[in-house]
Amino acid sequence: MAATVTIYHNPRCSKSRQTLEILEGEGLTPTIVKYLDTPPDTATLNQLLELLGLEPRELMRQGEAEYTELNLADPTLSREQLIAAMVQNPRLIERPVVVANGKAVIGRPPQKVLDIL
Repeated sequence: MAATVTIYHNPRCSKSRQTLEILEGEGLTPTIVKYLDTPPDTATLNQLLELLGLEPRELMRQGEAEYTELNLADPTLSREQLIAAMVQNPRLIERPVVVANGKAVIGRPPQKVLDIL
């Protein structure tokens, strides 16, 4: 049985496109979640963070304007507040995230996806 693979994808991101190409090159047809159009909810983000073994801030693109504007570097913010910020501002989520075989990885560099296939 082939693995179910999901990629949280931004078609405008070169790393995300390269990661998708690697998956397809492995003969996989991943479920593509365009997370900017359909942002993951709180439960999904909690699940992704658990699979990745990361804390919310580690999944954030800290160079995005929203990160600074929303003062997300504030160490007093709770896990729930950081996750809520990503749900409301999905551009903050690092990309691409690939889930396969009960594991997840951020495709940076894109070849990292091969580690979970």
